[in-house]
Amino acid sequence: MNGFQGYSAESEWPESDQFWQDKRVVVTGGAGFFGSYIVQALKNRGANNVFVPRSNQYDLRDITAIRALLSNIQPHIIVHAAARVGGIEANRAHPAEFFYDNIMMGVPLMHEACKAGVEKFVAVGTVCAYPKYTPVPFSENDLWNGYPEETNAAYGLAKKMLLVQSQAYRQQFGFNSIFLLPVNLYGPRDNFNEQTGHVIPSLIRKCIQARDLGQEYIEAWGDGSPTREFLYVEDAALAVVLATERYNTSDPVNLGSGLEISIKDLLTTIATLTNYCGQIYWDTTKPNGQPRRKVDTTRATAAFGFDAWTSFKVGLSRTIDWYEQTLLRANSTTI
Repeated sequence: MNGFQGYSAESEWPESDQFWQDKRVVVTGGAGFFGSYIVQALKNRGANNVFVPRSNQYDLRDITAIRALLSNIQPHIIVHAAARVGGIEANRAHPAEFFYDNIMMGVPLMHEACKAGVEKFVAVGTVCAYPKYTPVPFSENDLWNGYPEETNAAYGLAKKMLLVQSQAYRQQFGFNSIFLLPVNLYGPRDNFNEQTGHVIPSLIRKCIQARDLGQEYIEAWGDGSPTREFLYVEDAALAVVLATERYNTSDPVNLGSGLEISIKDLLTTIATLTNYCGQIYWDTTKPNGQPRRKVDTTRATAAFGFDAWTSFKVGLSRTIDWYEQTLLRANSTTI
């Protein structure tokens, strides 16, 4: 990997209003969970010309649609947040789609953006790109020291190719693209489907459903020992926007919160916050996933001044409250 080179002093960073003035910005996936927060963060920072391509109009797996998007919008900046994502169960059931869709939504888009003269391309990667047994905390320099955890390797490697592409296109064409590695995100408006959602929304739904139905116990996958790092989605969105404004190299950058928590402690915390008082049974026939995840965020702090500020308990409470209110509204419309 190339040695890290980036901004190190706040005085070097441009004013946000000045940076975004007259910039046309495309946010792929901008109607989704993470993307919608990125769009809002952009507007908060002064971007007033943000376009969100919808899949029924611009299918990013189709090169013709990509070219039409670039021709019609002529963006100065692309933030590529579109992805096919899911939890362990979804990754195990559909590895081919997770690989193909993510490769085809990303690699041709960056290629065509370079050809079209786009000023900057921001690729949102994933912590799943790291090797299964990466030393904790994960350093960006360890990205290539092994194979990813098997249950999400197809997804992780598909996203990781954007890093290779970013570095190759910068070297050959001088194309300004960056690659960000967020940890697991959570927050209001997440996907709460137990089959396709990630761990936090899935466990919130499981606990609330069991509480409301008076179930005596719930089942959870694995043995609860793996650890994860979670980043509140609003914090992550601001990190992406700050990196867009301030960071201009192809060295990868971790985005995290600094908090590592076991899945067992996570579920206990969610059960407490949702007032679920039943038993928890761990199904050890199911996979644990990667043993540990916690990233080193030194580079993000030094390069563009990002530090997460939302405490885990506050973020988790907001997420639970949002889901409870969503359920309440849904139930009231069916009465």
